[in-house]
Amino acid sequence: MTPISTPAESLAYQMAVIALYLDLPETPLRASASDQLQARYWFQHGASFAIVQTALWLGSLRRLLRPADAPPLSAIRSLAYFHPVVQELLQAPVPDSYRAHLQRKIQPYLRAQPGPQDSGR
Repeated sequence: MTPISTPAESLAYQMAVIALYLDLPETPLRASASDQLQARYWFQHGASFAIVQTALWLGSLRRLLRPADAPPLSAIRSLAYFHPVVQELLQAPVPDSYRAHLQRKIQPYLRAQPGPQDSGR
């Protein structure tokens, strides 16, 4: 059973997902309408923010840490790029220790560096 949510909860979730997405390397500087729809879809289908956050970090790191001699990839143009990774993590969630590892690995690449209040997540 899906818990009942308020429009404010949905909007806060969507805004947090979009902000995270826009802070990643190789993503657009502005979200599109389809990006907002993707964030809403994940909320409506019960993908926790932690799962989406982990998926965005993991998807970005998979791109960033490719072998140096691999052909370059084009920039990410849509939040939907990460949908398969979200699905992967919904089927096989990772432990919190792995999430913390991903967070440490992605930090140097983020556009907006976290403040002291973000360090314990």
